[in-house]
Amino acid sequence: MSVTNALPADAASAAKAASHALATLPASSRDNALTAIHAALSEAKEEILAANARDLALARKAAENGELSLSLLSRLDLGKKGKWEDMLSGILDVRGLEDPVGKVTLRTRLDDGLDLERVTCPIGVLLIIFEARPEVIANIASLAIKSGNAAILKGGKESTESFIAISKAISTALAKTDVPNSAIQLVTTRDVIPQLLALDQYIDLVIPRGSNDLVRFVKSNTKIPVLGHADGLCAVYLEHTADPEMAVKVVVDSKITYPAACNSAETLLVDSSALDVLLPPVAEALLAKGVSLRCDAPSKAALATKLDAQLSAILQDADGIDYDTEHLSLVLAIKAVSNTSEAISHINKHGSHHTDVIVTSSTSAAEHFMAGVDSAGVFWNTSTRMADGMRYGFGTEVGISTNKIHARGPVGLEGLMIYKYKIRGSGHVTADYGEGEGQKRFKHKRLDL
Repeated sequence: MSVTNALPADAASAAKAASHALATLPASSRDNALTAIHAALSEAKEEILAANARDLALARKAAENGELSLSLLSRLDLGKKGKWEDMLSGILDVRGLEDPVGKVTLRTRLDDGLDLERVTCPIGVLLIIFEARPEVIANIASLAIKSGNAAILKGGKESTESFIAISKAISTALAKTDVPNSAIQLVTTRDVIPQLLALDQYIDLVIPRGSNDLVRFVKSNTKIPVLGHADGLCAVYLEHTADPEMAVKVVVDSKITYPAACNSAETLLVDSSALDVLLPPVAEALLAKGVSLRCDAPSKAALATKLDAQLSAILQDADGIDYDTEHLSLVLAIKAVSNTSEAISHINKHGSHHTDVIVTSSTSAAEHFMAGVDSAGVFWNTSTRMADGMRYGFGTEVGISTNKIHARGPVGLEGLMIYKYKIRGSGHVTADYGEGEGQKRFKHKRLDL
């Protein structure tokens, strides 16, 4: 991995050449590179965390001046409890996954001596543009190398010191392996982004990870396919048969554990017939955690009769925009709905197709919800925060996609693969096949994998 000052076209061309070399390396060479990266990052921990502390100091000043959001500041801290350890364990988790390259997913005998195979292969060159999170470099480098892809990474200016320190460690590691150093490159200057987005002859996929504005800018300024999501407008729906204790547990976890994350809940929908039973204990638990509740009229009225006067006084009235806003903070919009169908309709209209949850004791209601909600993740009786590549067993993730393409939800190794068709013949030509007399017919016999 290198911090490149090369012209964008030269950097992308080098990445393309590296991707061709990387795609032919055996799994052992790619796994050895991940082992080396893990060791190099472990050895450079103090240097990397010191660089991250410098980034944090500048970011806190920017946040105090209103130049940086608190959600970005939260994502920047690599020293946060468990974050460093998760980054390192993610590398080993990816290394331990089955090799995704060269898997045969279809085999057909077209004719005697003429066999067709569909085989997985890397996409090629990935351009990842992200904000704040320094660990993204290690996550993406691991996934890219394991899947045989090259990657060009552009991080946000607020994390520059962290990015450079991590990239130096990775570069040192790759120099000892068969993986070309130019397979993973870090770009640090913002003005190269438009130039990189124009290089569709070299770059095969763009993955933006960050704000709505970033994603929309990328999608509007490139011909290269884009994988990602603009918003994380996730909802939890409490159906009238939900267990009250479970409802509290699921909603609190969905909102509290990491409010700045894209898989944090932003909307709570509650069956009107169960407002008095389900909503008060959930609201009390959320208010105790410092969450601001923005309620529609029915939900606020139900809480007013159950909560004490002090708690009722801090409830806020929801504005229509609250149901279309990714707050990324301790704010939750609450709305009463008449049934599961109305909950589905609300989510499909106001959500961002990321992750949505139903809490219910009814199997039929759960299956109706999961079939009807048009999101990358639809869960039953579990937190929205479960939408995560590491929790899915992907080792880590390159991002979360709400696109209607081959990769949806947390994108791990499988989402970074495409396929090619191989035919092995022995002089077969199309002129020999047809409907005429004496011509051959294709057998199209499916073979075992």
